[in-house]
Amino acid sequence: MFAYISRRIGVSLVILFGSSFLVYNLEAISGDPLQDLRTSTSPNAKAQLHELIRTLHLNVPAPARYFIWLKGVLKVFTGHIDLGTNRQGTSIPTVLSVAIPTTIRLVIAATILAIVLGIAIGIVSALRQYSRFVYAMILVSIFLYSLPIFWVAVLLKQFLAISFNNFLANGHIGLGFILLMSVAAGFFWAGVVSGTRKRVIQIFLGIFVVNALLLWILSATKWFTHPRLGIEGVFVFALAIAYAMTQLSTGLENKASFKAAISMAVVGTALYFPAQHILHAHGSLLMLLLFALVTFGVGVLNGRFWAKVDSAPIVRTSVLTALLVAFVILIDELMHNWIHYVHTDAVNGRPIPTLGQSNTQIQPGHFWYTAIDDLTHLLLPTVALTLISFAGYVRYSRGSMLEVLNQDYIRTARAKGLTERTVIMRHAFRNTLIPITTIIVLDFAAIIGGAIITETVFGWTGMGKLFVQAIETFDENLLMATFLITSLLTLLANLLADLLYSVLDPRIRVGGN
Repeated sequence: MFAYISRRIGVSLVILFGSSFLVYNLEAISGDPLQDLRTSTSPNAKAQLHELIRTLHLNVPAPARYFIWLKGVLKVFTGHIDLGTNRQGTSIPTVLSVAIPTTIRLVIAATILAIVLGIAIGIVSALRQYSRFVYAMILVSIFLYSLPIFWVAVLLKQFLAISFNNFLANGHIGLGFILLMSVAAGFFWAGVVSGTRKRVIQIFLGIFVVNALLLWILSATKWFTHPRLGIEGVFVFALAIAYAMTQLSTGLENKASFKAAISMAVVGTALYFPAQHILHAHGSLLMLLLFALVTFGVGVLNGRFWAKVDSAPIVRTSVLTALLVAFVILIDELMHNWIHYVHTDAVNGRPIPTLGQSNTQIQPGHFWYTAIDDLTHLLLPTVALTLISFAGYVRYSRGSMLEVLNQDYIRTARAKGLTERTVIMRHAFRNTLIPITTIIVLDFAAIIGGAIITETVFGWTGMGKLFVQAIETFDENLLMATFLITSLLTLLANLLADLLYSVLDPRIRVGGN
């Protein structure tokens, strides 16, 4: 394994050296970074020209200038890396320290959502082959996959920000919208459950009525202007989470696991008021971390209490239930602060922003206001990137699962009498992830590239915006810094994917050759 990793790192460094050399020289010959100063009539233009030439080493040929830049990069081994300065004289590490967290935050959020939703729906589509749900999901995924991201971003700004902010002025849902959303919900769940025509019609009508009634109640109670869950809503969500986690983790036939999940839902609901008081009074990142650790510990203890034999699956179910119930309580706390946040002078009743990554006028030091502000600014660009990536994951995961389900070992597992849930979750799902791992790595790099357009449309100052700025201003140091960071992330992700292959499939032994 060590020899394999060493070879891969060596090859990656050669690729990085060659590609960076090409990019540097192509940028150098693409235009004149001094053109503006040469034609300027400013009295100090000549002094600025000489200063820029001396600072950026523009009097040295591009190939030799590349090695001057490379020498500064290699100083990382001495602990004094030198990436130079941009055209404005600002240190490159200073610029990157602002841009990198911004892009990483956006990319990670979009990638996780796309992976979870895409793989889940793709696997369900494979299991319900030739059903109405599959045809609908194929149509939706092809449609989303073909959309240009800048167009999606503009639509989101119009309908998910501007129109939604207008709607929040009174929180009233029109009858036409209620009927339209109820029809869409009915078609969706009828396709998911599927069955005979009579069963599909019954499901459609039931979901239509329930969804229409729910939207009418939310509209009548002005829920969207004063959102809240309360202990009743938390309890309902907790029970649903307990049921879903048991079904996915061990199956409902495991009574101990189901009891552990239900008891965790009850315990979480019982601790609702103490948790809300602590979160409201002592909101901070440290408090959230402690909250997560305590929740994890309670989940482990609860799982071990109910486990008699084979405790690992029961503890896993209990912990997952505990963490998700805690997440619902956290969402409820955000809802409690929402109404006050919306009516602050900095927001003025329009909480969903269309530009920027933060509101500089938000009251400093208020943890929950800052958290809501970060989440609302993250909403539109994350949804835009997720929609595009989600479609690809649906298609890839469906195809991979269909291929795995036709393998001999799946038929053998079913012939042994294993339950369908066990066959899918323990045998098929793990092998489905092997080809998808490669897609995840490639998509990670693609999302970083796609963030260039997304950050431009939504006015974020991230790596994408820096990359565009570097090209437009012929800023070689800034361009190479962004290229170096994104290239290193891509190469490391590819190396990680190769190592994950041996974890997902024991037949793969990367250290054997």
